[in-house]
Amino acid sequence: MKKIAIFPGSFDPFTVGHASVVHRAIPLFDKIIIGIGQNTNKKGFYDIQKRKKWIEAVFAKSPTVEVKIFEGLTVDYCKKVDARFILRGLRTSADFEYERAIGQVNNALYSDVETVFLLTRPEHTAISSSIVREVARHGGDANQFVPKEMDLTI
Repeated sequence: MKKIAIFPGSFDPFTVGHASVVHRAIPLFDKIIIGIGQNTNKKGFYDIQKRKKWIEAVFAKSPTVEVKIFEGLTVDYCKKVDARFILRGLRTSADFEYERAIGQVNNALYSDVETVFLLTRPEHTAISSSIVREVARHGGDANQFVPKEMDLTI
């Protein structure tokens, strides 16, 4: 059985921290699906199709990484694509508490799924999508916080 992991998130936008987690996880899994969760009740700052194209560009040379848009519960998407792992990055202890709770609920909903945590690199600890959005929204240069394949210039 292939080891398939889902790396779920809104990725609004995808950051260098996200990219680092995925790059470091590539050797651990046969396939990683970066799942961009779509919340129909919420409009993202960056268009979801644009986010998908950006992330595809970041991993263009990584054949075991796919980028998909999905709606609904992550565990339901895991079942749909036969993924047994949910990959998550941890920046802080607060992230751990939040992600642990979600991981336990996901496991209760679908006992065949395991959540795998990777610590972010120290230089990425302060970088979050919400901070990057605020920098971009107010005209700051947010490109330093995203992979080079992306351009957040509005």
